[in-house]
Amino acid sequence: MSHFSSPHENLLAGIDARTARAGVIGLGYVGLPLAMTIARSGFPVTGFDIDPSKMVAIEAGRSYIEAVSDTVLREHARSGRFQATADFSRLAECDVIIICVPTPLTKHRDPDLSFIVKTCAHIAETLRPGQLVVLESTTYPGTTDEVVKPILEKAGLVSGQDFFLGFSPEREDPGNRDFETSSIPKVVAGDGPAAAELMVRFYSAAVKTVVPVSSNATAEAVKLTENIFRAVNIALVNELKVVYDAMGVDIWEVIDAAKTKPFGYMPFYPGPGLGGHCIPIDPFYLTWKSREFELPTRFIELAGEINSAMPRHVVGKLAEALDRHSGKALSRSRVLVIGLAYKKNVPDTRESPSLKLIELIEERGGTTAYHDPHIAQIPPTREYMMLKGRSSVSLDEETIKGFDAVLIATDHDAVDYAALARWAPLIIDTRNAFARRQLHSDSIFKA
Repeated sequence: MSHFSSPHENLLAGIDARTARAGVIGLGYVGLPLAMTIARSGFPVTGFDIDPSKMVAIEAGRSYIEAVSDTVLREHARSGRFQATADFSRLAECDVIIICVPTPLTKHRDPDLSFIVKTCAHIAETLRPGQLVVLESTTYPGTTDEVVKPILEKAGLVSGQDFFLGFSPEREDPGNRDFETSSIPKVVAGDGPAAAELMVRFYSAAVKTVVPVSSNATAEAVKLTENIFRAVNIALVNELKVVYDAMGVDIWEVIDAAKTKPFGYMPFYPGPGLGGHCIPIDPFYLTWKSREFELPTRFIELAGEINSAMPRHVVGKLAEALDRHSGKALSRSRVLVIGLAYKKNVPDTRESPSLKLIELIEERGGTTAYHDPHIAQIPPTREYMMLKGRSSVSLDEETIKGFDAVLIATDHDAVDYAALARWAPLIIDTRNAFARRQLHSDSIFKA
């Protein structure tokens, strides 16, 4: 890049010429699709990750993320626009550095920013004038300015003058084929006007619609608001499900009729609990931060309580159905759980309620197996290490008839529901999967 009068102008010129190198830290569900989108728009991209298995897959041209095809990955690698490394000293080569690392919760539902803090310490080691550092990991309002900025400024460089700092919330939706990274509007913000301008210019080169907001804290709050909206509304229908069930009313029929109203209503659907990397976790980032201001977040905490109670509610309905329909105790029953992923048609088990359901059934003395067309083996998870390595069973007549009950936890399209309806002695359906397919039987119970 040619040298202009300031680091800001120099970087703007590199972005406009597509010579600025982007570095994406964390090549998971957010980072890898983002890296491909940036590479497609003409920028050279270096991906960083500490997971050796990801490096091996990328080297072999094999994508491990459904939203990125092997063909696209190989094309960008072959052209030289994309390369991946575990060597963080190479961050010095990057002009734009984007952080896409996990932000989980601790057991006490406090934010765990350790991945962000470690990543920023790596960036600080090679930080130089003219770099734009962007946080995309979901977090509470104030993280970019209060946590990230001080770590980066320790080296003596000043944000907004020497280097530039921004926040842009990720909006990935695994399994949703209607949208891809480039077509989802991107909210952006920066620490000061120079950073804000760089954020708009850089993301506008890769994404169709950019939505600038006034501060990093505002952009952080946008992401939390989107997920809190979903968490609260899902909790509402989960609570209504329990109430209407006691009245003999089918919540699914109610929702289907209510959504015919062309204004003032939006359908949300109940389930066996919340999963994924956003909705079960992100709202509690705001709950934690609000304590600093001595302000309660009653809606968020109530929604969390309702959604967290759903797996126990479902197992209670399973035990009741076994007793009434089959005259069996759950403690002496074999249960087949259909769907390990947290949502349909994806191989993603993050925060999946299916894992909790298996744990609860086995705590009560039942035995379980699972079938998931997208997940051959249960991967290691922090909370359910004892389930690691279990394999998906096949769905054939002999297998299905060998269980006392089938529990539909995730309604993958690739499951043979007709076979289940034909052979399973008892079915507990948490997703309305059978009614939607016009499959009816006295042995199917909704939960």
